[in-house]
Amino acid sequence: MKKAVILLMVLTIISKVSGFLRDLTLAYFYGASEVSDVFLLAISIPTVVFGVIAAGISTGYIPLYSRIENRLGEREGIKYTNNLISILMVICTGIVILVLIFTEYLVKIFAVGFEGETLTLAVLFTRFSIFGIYFTIVIRILSAYLNYRQVFAVPSLIGIPMNAVLIAAIIISSKTEWIYVLAAANILALFVQFLIIVFFSYRHSFRFQPVFNPKDRHIKEMAVLALPVILGSGVSQINRLVDRSLASWISIGGISSINYANTLNTSFIGIFVSSFVTVFYPDISKKAAKGDIEGLKHTMNQTITGVLLLIVPATIGSMVFAEPIVRFLFDRGAFDEKAVQLTTAAFFFYSIGMVGAGINLILTRTFYSLQDTKTPMVNSAIAVAVNILLNFMLAPVLGIGGLALATSIATLLTVMLLFKGLQRKLGRLHLKRLVPSVIKITGAAGVSSFAAWLMFNVAGTGAEDKTTLVFALPLMVLLYFGLIYTMKVEGADQFANSVLTRFRKKNK
Repeated sequence: MKKAVILLMVLTIISKVSGFLRDLTLAYFYGASEVSDVFLLAISIPTVVFGVIAAGISTGYIPLYSRIENRLGEREGIKYTNNLISILMVICTGIVILVLIFTEYLVKIFAVGFEGETLTLAVLFTRFSIFGIYFTIVIRILSAYLNYRQVFAVPSLIGIPMNAVLIAAIIISSKTEWIYVLAAANILALFVQFLIIVFFSYRHSFRFQPVFNPKDRHIKEMAVLALPVILGSGVSQINRLVDRSLASWISIGGISSINYANTLNTSFIGIFVSSFVTVFYPDISKKAAKGDIEGLKHTMNQTITGVLLLIVPATIGSMVFAEPIVRFLFDRGAFDEKAVQLTTAAFFFYSIGMVGAGINLILTRTFYSLQDTKTPMVNSAIAVAVNILLNFMLAPVLGIGGLALATSIATLLTVMLLFKGLQRKLGRLHLKRLVPSVIKITGAAGVSSFAAWLMFNVAGTGAEDKTTLVFALPLMVLLYFGLIYTMKVEGADQFANSVLTRFRKKNK
């Protein structure tokens, strides 16, 4: 079982890498251009329009399904699942009709800078992609169903075939100039995901049934559970909407550059944070359920230390090597010098908020374990308001980088608000105990990054030197962990042992 858990973590990383390869392919064939902007906008509109509802539903689905199955049996749980899917399909139909009628107005809201042929192309792409929400909702619900059945691999890996379809469509459209292939790519990719998730759900007892009862009490309970998450996700999507809309106004290729930089940023967070939060979250939830508040605080702080061990050097390294990393990954094909500079600026300023994004994930899960979804929602709304205000202040000065900096500042503000909220709820969080470890971690990351920077600039030929970067970054990693071991960072050994303990428990 231990090997299976490790394999699952590796496969999850591979899934994220496949998404990154999709963006690399888009950057190679289309660079940061009108077509790449339109493509990324079209696949993001369904997420904003309906994705927030899907996120709330999938979050509230598991605890409610568990309750139904325990009280009434598996058959009632599956009946509830089918009823939920049927109701959401009706809602999807209403959304699709509205989007098809008001597509041009919707695109203008999402990308205020689009006009002429670019606007026409965006309208076309959006009218294709909006039909994907039918598949999205089934994928989200049945992924939650499989997770409840302890089938974690399939939901984690369905991104790989989806990204494979998108990569193929990008290549075909660029070689043949069949732009309709690119327009229909996202819905085809979602259909592939849909087939896979349905197949494996059927293998684990799920069957589609004709059920439609909006007045069912379980549906009402779901609405109560999901609403705070939907509202919280909604305000976050509004923030993304403003970012992309302003990016389209600042520069052609602005949406693409923001997306490429954000993909880099979230890839680091996904690799360095999500897996550890996944390991520790069940422990935090169990302690919250038992009322073991001191144990909860200890586990939370332990998780924060572990995440900081990985995310701090990633943050400093990303800032120091922002341009070389962008050049190494993207600087080829249609990705020209202007695209490099735009993406570098966004990546550098996004990196400032990387630590905040990692800690935010931990604190939000802690609130959820305490059955408090309202506080993260309120704090998220405050941060989004600040972010939008900063967008208009910083974008005229720093351009695309200003949008990324505004996001980072808002992310750090959210962390401060969440810490204060937890302190009011739980009392002293014992954060001062983390200070010595944070100082040592930051010092080790700074020294190792500086050493790697010296090597890169002495042995290399500037930011365009891709070969030297391959040696500089591994040097930074080795030196960093050597310093961490030498300085005996408090909490590092304990965190590592806790992770190994959890793997051993899963092995039994």
